[in-house]
Amino acid sequence: MRALGRTTRARGFTLVELALVFAIVALLMASLMYTLSAQVEARNFEDTRRRLEQARELILAFAIVNGRLPCPATATSSGLEDPSGGGTCTTGFAGWLPARTIGFQQTDSSGYAVDVWGNRIRYAVSIATPLNTQSPRVCRPVLDTTLPVTPHFTNKDNLRANGIDCQPNDLLVCKLATGVSATDCGGAANQIAAQNLIVAIVFSTGKNGSQAPCATCVDELANLDGNATFVWHVPAPSTAATGEFDDQFTWITVGELYGKLIAAGQLP
Repeated sequence: MRALGRTTRARGFTLVELALVFAIVALLMASLMYTLSAQVEARNFEDTRRRLEQARELILAFAIVNGRLPCPATATSSGLEDPSGGGTCTTGFAGWLPARTIGFQQTDSSGYAVDVWGNRIRYAVSIATPLNTQSPRVCRPVLDTTLPVTPHFTNKDNLRANGIDCQPNDLLVCKLATGVSATDCGGAANQIAAQNLIVAIVFSTGKNGSQAPCATCVDELANLDGNATFVWHVPAPSTAATGEFDDQFTWITVGELYGKLIAAGQLP
């Protein structure tokens, strides 16, 4: 016999159970968003790296055709090297990639090369009086004691006349900005590339480059102070001793440049 008066009730969720479900969903969504954000950042970092490598190859291609390195663009040159035609550069260390001169395609509305975040790509070139591999003062053919004609790397005729014994004498890459000067890393242990190695540097100021300069980002500020000493290391968070660092670098060595110019018949 069926019991009389018995009813069946549908059991609902309690407030505690609903809160637990919402918490789990929120946690899953946060995890998903973090993963997607990390993927986007990784992709942007890699895309900027590719742009820097493309810029590097275009600079070398320009050198092969023109027998010299281009000068950096300046704030008033609209993405062209300054001066037009090279020679004595308006700036050696505080300029931008001359996108229009070398044919770099990713530019802003003013013609300047940009990274993925829309920040203008920087470019520095060796402009100091070069040194000789066999003498501390001169760098013309062996036994010729005449001082080299400058500029060297940004002038085709001077580069040929001075010869391939000439080595760069200014651009310097350090591990940290602590203890560095305009001409020294503060010790060999802090040095990545010596002054006789690099002829050109191309770099991005990273995602935070779109913001005002970070007052506590010591290593990043060292790349924007207008001298020949630069800092590069792996990315670091804002909690690092020298502040946040997300600049990306590539460079051209003197041996690579000379090798390209010799192979192209521009040298010796």
